[in-house]
Amino acid sequence: MAEAVARAGATVALLDVRDEVHDAAEQLSVATGAGVVGVVADVTDEASVDAALDQVADRLGVPEALVHAAGVADTTSALDITPERFRQIVDINLTGTFVVCRAFARRLIVAGQSGSAVTIASMSSLRVNRPQDQAAYNASKAGVAMLTKSLAVEWLPLGIRLNAISPGYFASEQTLAVPRDAPEQFAQWMAHTPVGRMGEPHELGPLAVYLLSDASAYVVGQSIVIDGGYTAL
Repeated sequence: MAEAVARAGATVALLDVRDEVHDAAEQLSVATGAGVVGVVADVTDEASVDAALDQVADRLGVPEALVHAAGVADTTSALDITPERFRQIVDINLTGTFVVCRAFARRLIVAGQSGSAVTIASMSSLRVNRPQDQAAYNASKAGVAMLTKSLAVEWLPLGIRLNAISPGYFASEQTLAVPRDAPEQFAQWMAHTPVGRMGEPHELGPLAVYLLSDASAYVVGQSIVIDGGYTAL
């Protein structure tokens, strides 16, 4: 998504909890020719988020577009997951989304600017996808979808528009291990995905660009599902 936004002409700041974000920013800049900076931030720490966005504003100006994609999953059963781990998942996936979106909005309001934000929910906000157990993840992503809708209504009069993307199974470091380590689970995934494959990361890019741009000015508070037909069944 960051690559698509960069290729659309934006200057980009990448924020991540890992130090590798600096290398990722350099690689993205080389690949796209866009100005890209990397900043370390922890979405569960409001002070960390504020410091990171202040750094971005100092270097690039107040951000006018946001994609918030930080998230974690856990397939521990609901009978076995600890309350501490449950809270951690909700803290990263849901509260982290709130903290970052609010920090983004506050800076726009002070600067007198309008903007657009995209959050990442999941098809798991709509379906209990099987066979994995992931009650905490599903609940957190359902929360992201409703949080996005709520903030969209609250902040639209302030010139800030929000929508969510709800992906299905996309190829990533985590999901690409499933065909190798759990082929039966992967077979179930594909049996419930009419397209019969996982999504490729680049397929999220155009949707993110559309939702951030004025082309989608009449799209407000929606959770756009991109899942190869999984939730259509």
